[in-house]
Amino acid sequence: MEYLLPGVLLTLMGAVLLLNLLTLPANWIMIFLVFIWRVLNPQPGAMDMIYFVSLIGLAVVGEVVEFFAQAWGTKKYGSTNTGMIGGIIGAIAGAILCAPFFLGLGALGGALAGAWCGCYLFEILRGRSAGEAAQAAKGALFGRFCGIFIKCGIGAAMLVLTYHAVWPGLAALPTDGPPAIPAPAPAAPAPAPAPPPGAST
Repeated sequence: MEYLLPGVLLTLMGAVLLLNLLTLPANWIMIFLVFIWRVLNPQPGAMDMIYFVSLIGLAVVGEVVEFFAQAWGTKKYGSTNTGMIGGIIGAIAGAILCAPFFLGLGALGGALAGAWCGCYLFEILRGRSAGEAAQAAKGALFGRFCGIFIKCGIGAAMLVLTYHAVWPGLAALPTDGPPAIPAPAPAAPAPAPAPPPGAST
């Protein structure tokens, strides 16, 4: 039982981590799971304030990186701000529309295809040529892929932090202050001096 419950928590978090591939807020769901663990478990392990601040900070970084990765990709391949907005809208719409397919894995393909189509359409509407729009859309697709990949890596880091916080033996924290230093053993009594030569015994 000591290892069962932490194992269940970590397994659930590992399964939720894969939801990043479906463009779902997997990292935030992981935080929700550890919050429930902290509330229900009388011995939650090393889930102190630093742990939760680190977890939330990583989740925020994941969201920021995912957004700016797509923006970087579109700009790198010559997209305008209009195309970048179109790529973001298309990625969200594509993930929602394709989520029911292939046991949810369609959301990943939908997000990538949507990023390409959204950026391409908005660039065409802005008056750019088909070649320029396709080049910009390629950047939107590449940036979206990088953002999802990096966000999965950040989720994995959150999983490792939780493993160190809840796994028995790794999660042990001192509860009554630092361990007591044992008192030194008393020194042995000095031997009695030998009697001088010739003294009577």
